[in-house]
Amino acid sequence: MVAPPAPAPVAAPLPPAQALIDVLARLSDPAVAGADKVGLVELATADDAAALDKFGKALADNGALPLSFEATDLKWSEADPGNVVAAVDVTTANDPPGKFSFPMEFTPVRDGWQLTRKTADLLLQFGDSATASTPPR
Repeated sequence: MVAPPAPAPVAAPLPPAQALIDVLARLSDPAVAGADKVGLVELATADDAAALDKFGKALADNGALPLSFEATDLKWSEADPGNVVAAVDVTTANDPPGKFSFPMEFTPVRDGWQLTRKTADLLLQFGDSATASTPPR
């Protein structure tokens, strides 16, 4: 007698888009100290706090705040199981408003989400990660 096939594993539900938007809103908020933003970026350390502070300050200085975010097309990452990829539309408060779309990746942490370091490195300038080194010839 042949045993019936095992049921297919049930995929975990994707997080609500608002959970990802909340991460981005806190990262862009200059009222949130850089030290309090470290937990919002994968592998970030206290050394990254100054860069996180500069990001919010630059947005404020350029009249971009408040930013509005829309996360759509959420799906599980094919490259990093457990991570979520979303198409994020960002609209600035400038007059006229600026708008750009960017694919962003988030990783789960405890009961929430973090922006992956890879995505953060593309959006923010962290210490030496923003400086490209020239390979020797």
